[in-house]
Amino acid sequence: MARPQISLKTRALRYLSSREHSRLELARKLVAYAQEGDDIEALLDWLQASKFLSEERFSESLVNRRAGRFGNNRILYELKSHGIAADSDVRQGLLDGELERAREVLRRKFSEKPADPVLRAKCMRFLQQRGFSPRSIEVAMKSAWDDEEGV
Repeated sequence: MARPQISLKTRALRYLSSREHSRLELARKLVAYAQEGDDIEALLDWLQASKFLSEERFSESLVNRRAGRFGNNRILYELKSHGIAADSDVRQGLLDGELERAREVLRRKFSEKPADPVLRAKCMRFLQQRGFSPRSIEVAMKSAWDDEEGV
């Protein structure tokens, strides 16, 4: 006996029940299952009107998931790739905590202050690849291990 075909609406609600999605991301996932006559844009409009789909909630969720590991540049790029322009509140929230996040990421990865220039360059490349700004990298390299040395 064949399994009944899942409707596009049901599939969209299943995706949204597991985690927040951006409108663009959800549309990409649903396109593969769309039948002739299905209107994905109308479904996405209905999901947004019903508050099942929210770009604000998605951006908050993404920032909360990524902030502990990545810098502002990487997080803002990821938001942009999902079709979301970061508003000023999100940008300001990220800017306020970037330096402390850079210090924390650096301490977690490298347990002690780099002694030689090769290891220092490695630390700096690590932070740069994580999307931290040059200013945050510079300050974090100077002060990340200061707290532990005084203890």
